Formats: sequence, structure tokens, C-alpha cells
Amino acid sequence: MLGSLSALQVRVLRALAGLNPRWTLTGGGALAGFYLAHRQTKDVDLFFHGISALERLPEDAAAALRAEGMSVDFLQRAPTFCRLRAGLDGEVVVVDLVAEAVPNVFPPEARSVEAVEILVDSRTEILVNKLRALYSRSEIRDLVDVKALVDAGENLDAALGLVSRKDGGFSPPDLAWVLRNMRVSALAKADGYDAVGLLAFREQLVERLLG
Repeated sequence: MLGSLSALQVRVLRALAGLNPRWTLTGGGALAGFYLAHRQTKDVDLFFHGISALERLPEDAAAALRAEGMSVDFLQRAPTFCRLRAGLDGEVVVVDLVAEAVPNVFPPEARSVEAVEILVDSRTEILVNKLRALYSRSEIRDLVDVKALVDAGENLDAALGLVSRKDGGFSPPDLAWVLRNMRVSALAKADGYDAVGLLAFREQLVERLLG
């Protein structure tokens, strides 16, 4: 186990550590494994920065996973995105591969996974990305992660100021509108999160976005 990642998720990260170019672990997997361990996640998000297309990386990833004895299915495929499902002994992990042309605001951090080194986004970088995600897809896990990062001491105002460096179309009032229309209570209850706490945080966040 690594944080709240499963043994299979750790094995997937180790198996894919040798891909070239190197990837950076971000999102819920990075938070769960290396920073907060505040929730479990079903997938791991691997971003390849500085490239505009994945090309043969999905095939390379599938070969590396199969070499570790895992079954691999392609669930979704596009030039810049590929979703794989890796399975072993009845357990599955979803692996998202993303070609990301937008550079990081902060450099990733080198971390060890069972004697191999991987790159992991910083907490501040993840907060910036999660605010972008809230703006574009309104998933409850993103609100959970933003709350956890702010509760852990990350500077929300500073992160909001950095979002536009990655997304020129971002505006705080627009995010406030998205959050106002998010069915926080129903989504939180469906996934077993604290609906009351998330509703209160949503209101605080909207106030800051409009203030």
C-alpha cells in the first residue's frame, strides 16, 4: 500500500515507470498516494507534458502492464487521450494517459515507488488542475479534493490566480455559477461523502469567487 492506493495501483505505477517520455502522476491518485490519503480512487492519471499526441504510448503502456501479468483492455482512445483497464486476480485499475501540451506551473516532484522513481505533481499544481476540472466537468470528487487541499493549508486565492495561466477562458464568476448549479448533496450522498461539509465548503468557495 502507498497512502490509500491499492497494491495493484502501486504495481501499475511501478510497471509504467519506464515509459519514454516520462509521465507525471496527478489528480486523485497523486493526492491519495503521496499527500493526503483522504479518499480512495479507481483510476490513476498519467500526464505526458510537452507532447501533442500519445502516438504509440498506449501500446507501450499495455505491453509493460502485460509483462507484469495483467490483462489490459482499451476503453477509450483518441490522439491525446487513452483509457486502459488493467486487471489482475479480480481487481482492476483504470489508467488514463494524457498528452498535455500545456506546461506545468510548478515542476513535478520525484517520488519513490518500490525502488523506482516517478514524477508527481505538487499539491499546488493539483489544486490548480482541480479548479480547472470543477469548471469543466463538475464532478463531486473534484470538490472533495479542492476542500481537502484547502483544509491541508493550500492557498486557494493564489491557486485561483494561476488557473488562467493554464486556461485562458477561466473566470471566477463562471466557476461560481457552475458550483451554484452543482447537485452537491445528491452527488455526495451517492458516493458516500460528507454532504453537509461539502455544501458548506461550496458556499464558502462561491463567496470567495464572487468577492
